[in-house]
Amino acid sequence: MADKKSNKGIANTSDFVNRELSWLEFNYRILGEAKDKLIRPFERMKFLGITASNLDEFFMVRVASLIDMVHAGYRKPDIAGMTPAKQLEEIIPRTKEFMNSQYRTYNRSLLPLLEKNGLHVITRHEDLTEAQGSYVDDFFDKDVYPVLTPMAVDASRPFPLIRNKTLNIGALIRKKGSKEVEIATVQVPSVLSRIVHVPGNQEGMKEVILLEQVIEKNISKLFLNYEVISAHPYRIMRNADLSIDEDDAADLLKEIEKQIKQRQWGEVIRLEVEDSIDRALLKALIDQLQVAKESIFAINGPLDLTFLMKLSGLEGFDHLRNPKYLPQPVPELDREESIFEQIKRKDIFLHHPYETFDPVIQFISQAAVDPNVLAIKQTLYRVSSNSPIIAALALAAENGKQVTVLVELKARFDEENNINWAKKLEKTGCHVIYGLVGLKTHSKIALVVRREEDGIKRYVHLGTGNYNDVTARLYTDTGILTASDSIGEDATAVFNMLSGYSEPAKWNKLAVAPIWLKNTVLDLIRREIENARAGKQAYIIAKMNSLCDPKVMEALYEASSAGVKIELIIRGICCLRAGVPGLSENITVRSIVGNFLEHARILYCYNDGFEELYMGSADWMPRNLDKRVEIMFPVEDPEAKAQAKHILDVQLADTLKAYILQPDGTYVKQDMRGKERVCAQDTFCKEAVEAAKKDKYVNEDKRIFEPVMAGSNRK
Repeated sequence: MADKKSNKGIANTSDFVNRELSWLEFNYRILGEAKDKLIRPFERMKFLGITASNLDEFFMVRVASLIDMVHAGYRKPDIAGMTPAKQLEEIIPRTKEFMNSQYRTYNRSLLPLLEKNGLHVITRHEDLTEAQGSYVDDFFDKDVYPVLTPMAVDASRPFPLIRNKTLNIGALIRKKGSKEVEIATVQVPSVLSRIVHVPGNQEGMKEVILLEQVIEKNISKLFLNYEVISAHPYRIMRNADLSIDEDDAADLLKEIEKQIKQRQWGEVIRLEVEDSIDRALLKALIDQLQVAKESIFAINGPLDLTFLMKLSGLEGFDHLRNPKYLPQPVPELDREESIFEQIKRKDIFLHHPYETFDPVIQFISQAAVDPNVLAIKQTLYRVSSNSPIIAALALAAENGKQVTVLVELKARFDEENNINWAKKLEKTGCHVIYGLVGLKTHSKIALVVRREEDGIKRYVHLGTGNYNDVTARLYTDTGILTASDSIGEDATAVFNMLSGYSEPAKWNKLAVAPIWLKNTVLDLIRREIENARAGKQAYIIAKMNSLCDPKVMEALYEASSAGVKIELIIRGICCLRAGVPGLSENITVRSIVGNFLEHARILYCYNDGFEELYMGSADWMPRNLDKRVEIMFPVEDPEAKAQAKHILDVQLADTLKAYILQPDGTYVKQDMRGKERVCAQDTFCKEAVEAAKKDKYVNEDKRIFEPVMAGSNRK
């Protein structure tokens, strides 16, 4: 990397890591879990499927954005000194190396391991026995053939639109009696399961084959008057990044609906083919799809490894996967008492998925039917397809409550789902708003206004994760339910700002982006710097998903140089270099990759012994701090503070699932010698179960607790 100053006089470009390359390192960490021989086989499959899904989104959004920049002649370097063109030069070959590693893991490690454990994945239709071949042919005739639409290409029939991420089979065909070769294509139908069970050839062995192999074996039946010269699967990735000029969009909802459809027509930025593909067929596909040579990915194995997620759910192999973890009740909450009375007494700390998401649902559901509740206001970023939160909000509106819902239409890949919910909520009488022009509303806040004997009382939920009951079982998030008057006032101010009124003259407790959240973070770091320079103990712990904001990273470097001890827990992107003498020797960075996706954002500052803790919705990235509505909130209740600090302490003690950032930008797992075996996620599962066992309601229900926790991938 070039060792020169950036345009804004940040630090040397060599002091930073490129964001996209850092993301690839993150995906390598997930691949590391797929390679770990101590992890159960079906869990390893799941991790490998996740790497494939991640890579798809990375290309559709991040790589697509870089390609757009290159097309536009944009040459400004990033903080690491890399222009968009230079980033593409680095990303494409590294991605091909990564995919080679994916398929080595699949072919050499997972497939033999699965067969050893009674599951045979037949990789080629040529390997079917005669009896299996007859079964597959019959299955094709009865179940597959009626669904397929073969499409030949000639002078009167142009090459069809190939949809983004769909699996297709391309074929070279020749009319019988003719020498002219034509290209044809057929889409592998997503309405059918890609995993096809076939009769076992050995006792005790389950055998499956992929749907595209079934179609390929029978493809001649689709072109009866033609000779099929060759047939191979292929898959394309299109530019799926929405480009919307909100100032010129008279109706944002209609504009986003239009842009969603345009995704299917975006530029082809990646073509995946089998490495054994017929060269003539490949050339024909390249010509028809107009794909650049460097964007062709030849693969030694089945295209689109996301099918492994479904394969990992195959029945009859429970011993090859972790038992499902059952989220436990929140010990502080009494089911027989109004949730509002309990919140009024003390703040309730929530830790998902170790503890159930039910209290958040109950918070809105009880408000919907409580005659004393006057209004409910809530932000929605991503919600589940059958969201109980949506149902409760609709019920509240039908019951005459004033319901205001901010639905963020620009939540990437959830736009269509959010549009549908917005329309349904409006029909029930909710007042639906779409946020501020040019800003995504990413904050997680719900406000309930209640009339009580001593006047109006406000109750607030603030969290780090979305109001999504499904992902709340998969993502680790934290939140609080509070009746704090000062936070209640701030919550009202947030919703007034979002609905179009000006911001208040002052805020009490909440730090809101893009107004002053970044400055709050910088001020907290500077305070630790001042303490360190005064000879006092100074210490920062910060947990987040991504770190790439230049000003924040510069402040952390300055803090490290001043002697502040800084421990960062960052799941994904980290553009900061750790442990570099003279720059960041007091900074450590760890990334925890486990069965649950780490998603909570927590900040701890020692503050000369007057410890402060904050949680929020924002990562330390320019897009979050400068271009989104985000909220960071203090954790002030002593018990809640202790719980938040405990989360950080346990994650810093993790010796099994933590990857440690090295000065050169790579990540390695800790050396286990002489260290206690600690898996943070497993610890939280066990603690939640132990706490719930003391719950009288749990004991009355005689609930069954899993003896093995989902947080641990160990055998």
